[in-house]
Amino acid sequence: MSDETETPLSDRARTASAGELNALLGRGTRFEGKLTFEGRVRIDGELVGEVFTDGVLVVGDEAVLEASVEVGTLIVRGGTVRGDIVARAAVEVYAPGRVYGNITAAEVFIDKGVLFEGACKMVERDPG
Repeated sequence: MSDETETPLSDRARTASAGELNALLGRGTRFEGKLTFEGRVRIDGELVGEVFTDGVLVVGDEAVLEASVEVGTLIVRGGTVRGDIVARAAVEVYAPGRVYGNITAAEVFIDKGVLFEGACKMVERDPG
């Protein structure tokens, strides 16, 4: 996809996508279980289970998560997330992303063209 047709990303999303990754679950891979990490992780494959981190989770274009997600920041770059999301800082979902579940976060951005089925609850930013 060329830069001209991509959805503009926020500064946080651009930094998370371009920054140093601590781990990558690439296309064609599948992980089942509980994923915990520090820093930044990108998922382009499948994950079934739970995700816990104070860091940043980036969900790639073809990723599929069937998981309970509790993170510092979640950035969905076009993949699918099925499960409830709790983010201490922010959740950003970019088209053609799909989220099926409830979102609880201090900041929420949902791009035009995103499919979101669930409830959204805004909370004060976690000072920690």
